[in-house]
Amino acid sequence: MYVFDILRRRYIKVTPEEWVRQHFVHFLLEHKGYPTGLMSNEVSLSLNGTTKRCDTVLYDQHASPRMIVEYKAPHIQLSQKVFDQISRYNIVLRVPYLIVSNGIAHYCCHVDYEHENYQFLRDIPRYEDL
Repeated sequence: MYVFDILRRRYIKVTPEEWVRQHFVHFLLEHKGYPTGLMSNEVSLSLNGTTKRCDTVLYDQHASPRMIVEYKAPHIQLSQKVFDQISRYNIVLRVPYLIVSNGIAHYCCHVDYEHENYQFLRDIPRYEDL
């Protein structure tokens, strides 16, 4: 089975992780007001001499990254390992918002670079509130 990825503008094979990605992207677009033109799936970045891929990155109107979203299949527990993975990506992008989701559980945190801390949020913010 394949699904049309509205961000990549092509059909993608449906895996459990891809199922989560597609549903979560549509949730952000339809319920949280995130603009399609400011989101990208499978964003490559270079980290310690290796190429990594962020599942979804949200940008602001100046093309600066604002959020990284990491997806896992529904049967994968959102463990410290998942948070370590998204944190490594954030070494490069330095975004203020990180989200991890397996389609069942979702965690969103705000990174405060000025005070060198982070806070888990109760809800995923609307785009206008970022």
